[in-house]
Amino acid sequence: MIVIRNAKTEDVNRLLEIYDYYVRNTAITFDYETPSPEVFAGRMEHTMRSYPYLVIEKDGRIEGYAYAGIFKDRAAYDRSCELTIYLDKDARRQGLGRLLYAELEERLREKGILNLYACIGYPVTEDEYLTKNSEEFHKHLGFVTVGRFHQCGYKFGRWYDMIWMEKMIGDHRNRQDQ
Repeated sequence: MIVIRNAKTEDVNRLLEIYDYYVRNTAITFDYETPSPEVFAGRMEHTMRSYPYLVIEKDGRIEGYAYAGIFKDRAAYDRSCELTIYLDKDARRQGLGRLLYAELEERLREKGILNLYACIGYPVTEDEYLTKNSEEFHKHLGFVTVGRFHQCGYKFGRWYDMIWMEKMIGDHRNRQDQ
């Protein structure tokens, strides 16, 4: 059985377990060290004040999480947000990420969000730490690449690019409610 629900700070240890794999073994995140439970819980609480932070459970076990966050800290950007998703390394390619993002997108649409953005580590040449899977996942969900920063992330003794992807989920009218 699959359940998508709001994350709770009590989930922090399982979420850290999922995230730790990516910190130690990939350039998907540019963190060098896994944050402490206290720091991670603080990040969660900060996000949950304004944006959805979701977990997906399969048969009662958290298999991934996704959340939205501020795109830019100015009022004119309030209808845009950045998305983040992490799945347990053994839960990938089962459709869980698609389900999680669909729920996140629906909740954001209800909040009046119109633009979704994803900031993605991108390899110049695919290697054991980073492939183009994140870009392909987002493309499959309707995101398009709108920008690329070259050699901006350094991890595991090599440079990685970063791409920005975008998806429009709402109607952009000339007169939006303020």
